[in-house]
Amino acid sequence: MSPSGISILMYHQVGDFAPMKAHRANYCDRRRFAAQMGLLARLGYSVLTLDEVLACLRGEPVMPPRAVALTFDDAYENFADYALPVLEKHGFPATVYAISGWLGRRAEWFSKDPGRPIPNLMSGARLREMRAAGITVGSHTANHVKLGEVDLATKRREIRDSKAALEDVLGEAVDHLCYPFGSFDRETLHLAAEAGYRSATTCLRGAATPADHPLILPRKAISYGDNLLGVWWKLAMKHAPKPALAEWRRWALHDAKEAWQRRPDHADGQEQQEDRC
Repeated sequence: MSPSGISILMYHQVGDFAPMKAHRANYCDRRRFAAQMGLLARLGYSVLTLDEVLACLRGEPVMPPRAVALTFDDAYENFADYALPVLEKHGFPATVYAISGWLGRRAEWFSKDPGRPIPNLMSGARLREMRAAGITVGSHTANHVKLGEVDLATKRREIRDSKAALEDVLGEAVDHLCYPFGSFDRETLHLAAEAGYRSATTCLRGAATPADHPLILPRKAISYGDNLLGVWWKLAMKHAPKPALAEWRRWALHDAKEAWQRRPDHADGQEQQEDRC
């Protein structure tokens, strides 16, 4: 097992953007993105799907010495224009998290910040194109809400309905969830398990290791200001987990069994898959 775990990188938009001081983790310049993917290729990183990440965290098979996964929150239209061609050039898989109730619309939550351009989100037809290109589509809830701050009924609708809606759009299972704004709580985890998600990613910072619950996977955010040295540092450096991540890992170790047993397929056991980790 790699002692550093798997770096699940978190991106949002990729494209051409004016210099900014705020919300930098929501943007990546397209030229820097191309250079970052080139760096992964040159350094010999194994770029994994989320299914492969889960398999590696279970030890099936042994985790590669340099392992990374690529995730893109919100399913912005500019992913298709700028990120996908680079990924296809290198043969890298990725996961895009779509907001089921906002397909084909604009990201109107940006309007809370005057002067901030409001980007377009992918339509259902575009998501199907992404699947045909080999991109995994996951859920980012139905309405991009902070799951840790809403009532139980709203949590359930956001988690369950988004999965069902995206499955209708794609004609296949949607197994992976991402918590908007990194907001979640224990009720969220129970509901995600009940809905049948196999993984969920957070904004907790760190590499994913076997100590992490599959529904509490940490990530590493790539920001507008990250040059190649900064990205390499995030990939290579080993840091003690932040207190929030350490606390959730303790919970996963001692108290998480009930949450995972709520999965609909729990009685059938873990599916065996072909993995290229």
